[in-house]
Amino acid sequence: MISRRDFLQATVAASAIYGASGVGNWSRLAAQQRMSQADLLDFETTGNVTLVHITDIHGQLKPIYFREPEINLGVGDNSGLPPHVTGEDFRKLFNIQPGTPEAYALTYPDFTALAKTYGKMGGLDRVSTILKAIRADRPDALLLDGGDTWHGSYTAHRTDGQDMVNIMNALKPDAMTSHWEFTFGIDRVNEIVENHLNFPFLGANIFDAEWDEPAYEPYKMFERGGAKIAVIGQAFPYMPIANPGWMFPNLSFGIREERMREVVAEVRDAGADVVVVLSHNGFDVDKKMASRVEGIDVILTGHTHDALPEPVQIGKTMLIASGSNGKFVSRLDLDVRDGGIQGFAYKLIPVFSDVITPDAEMTAMIDAERAPFEADLREVLGKTDSLLYRRGNFNGTWDDLICNALIDEREADIALSPGFRWGPSLLPGDDITREDLFNAVSMSYPNAYRSEMTGEFLHVILEDVADNLFNPDPYYQQGGDMVRVGGMGYQIDITKPQGERITNMTLLKTGEAIDPAKTYVVSGWASVNEDTEGPAIWDVVESYIKRKGTVSVDPNASVKVIGA
Repeated sequence: MISRRDFLQATVAASAIYGASGVGNWSRLAAQQRMSQADLLDFETTGNVTLVHITDIHGQLKPIYFREPEINLGVGDNSGLPPHVTGEDFRKLFNIQPGTPEAYALTYPDFTALAKTYGKMGGLDRVSTILKAIRADRPDALLLDGGDTWHGSYTAHRTDGQDMVNIMNALKPDAMTSHWEFTFGIDRVNEIVENHLNFPFLGANIFDAEWDEPAYEPYKMFERGGAKIAVIGQAFPYMPIANPGWMFPNLSFGIREERMREVVAEVRDAGADVVVVLSHNGFDVDKKMASRVEGIDVILTGHTHDALPEPVQIGKTMLIASGSNGKFVSRLDLDVRDGGIQGFAYKLIPVFSDVITPDAEMTAMIDAERAPFEADLREVLGKTDSLLYRRGNFNGTWDDLICNALIDEREADIALSPGFRWGPSLLPGDDITREDLFNAVSMSYPNAYRSEMTGEFLHVILEDVADNLFNPDPYYQQGGDMVRVGGMGYQIDITKPQGERITNMTLLKTGEAIDPAKTYVVSGWASVNEDTEGPAIWDVVESYIKRKGTVSVDPNASVKVIGA
């Protein structure tokens, strides 16, 4: 574990040139032990350009609980470095006191107790209030949306993302990039981009596969405060691998590092004083890209849902990580003079929904979008005795609940559930509504399959997914978190090469080792294969919850991690 001093030297070493980073703002807020809207929005305006970043909202219009990860492992050169620091280590690294608002917002320990103290976070009507305050201070601030915006809720599912498009249009971003948006299918995405979206949909790395030419705008130039700002879009590069390629058959993605160099050179030649990459690569991929592509000043990173209260400096490039689900809004002020950045100030603004006054106009718009579905949203399916959460490299309790439902309802030996990062949390004693369920499973390819797999094939699946997560080269980290497994335990050594990480696979109901030659009944969902058959995952889990009435999820000790 690196020291805080070493970390700050590594990440804000340029402060002698650039200026104050805002280091310590969170700890000063913590010392107050009480929050006000003025405290949360307080900012020492700097320079002449303001960037505002939100990302990975995942359809969440209303305030939610969202527990940050307990396990977020880095490998290779990223081992032990932010964002791969959690819990008490994270708190100590950033000088955050236990029990404080930022301890609740940024870490997982004592989450239930702190949630009851500090309440829910997010809500786009609260985000609207923050945006209006920033724009009152800096009217020409650039609002940039990092994608994963139109997907992840009941209303987004029922409206094909239109509810989020309407609300985002009202928030008036200046540009966005994308990932899960494409799981509505290429026709729907193009319909929105061409007919409904009031701001640019950027993706320098998205190409028409047939003609090998850019499919969407690669960048947008803005003039702010007498400076030219280039915003380059970088969509999620692994779309056809992590999501169903048949939904967008004529598009190709990829990191396209050389393409990024060309676009950076193009905007520099066009007079850009500042180059911003609005990215959905994921944090470690963006770190590597920043180390290899010269000329990028700021990367607004997304996809991996990381929230860091300070910038990370890679060479001359600043990385900003703004969390997920509307929990945070990032504000970055830049002093742009003489063709470059001479200073900056930064703040990760936590959106405490009980502290930030909702924007009444935006509340009314959100309520209008939800009104046709209100009865369905509020329907109570059951209750939970356990804290339900998902985020983390391995099984969360939401995932365990889904796996339990798949095993029981589909009469399977083993369940597989994808390692998605999205999905708000529920506190012990909470009702589970249909909205809560869809917040965890809403998607456009929800079929819960039931099939037979050999032990050997199960091992191949686990090894493939583990390599997507723990390959030491970030450019080969192509997925989300580890596939969640029910009914089976295993051991994983993250330091081993592919094919050697997964051992000691065990069928939990018998305690017997998984036999490579034996066939097991496996149920799962979210297969990327076209024409997958089976009931929708929300129907499977709803049936299970209703049958149980109150669900309890025991602590999961079936996965043993070594080498971390």
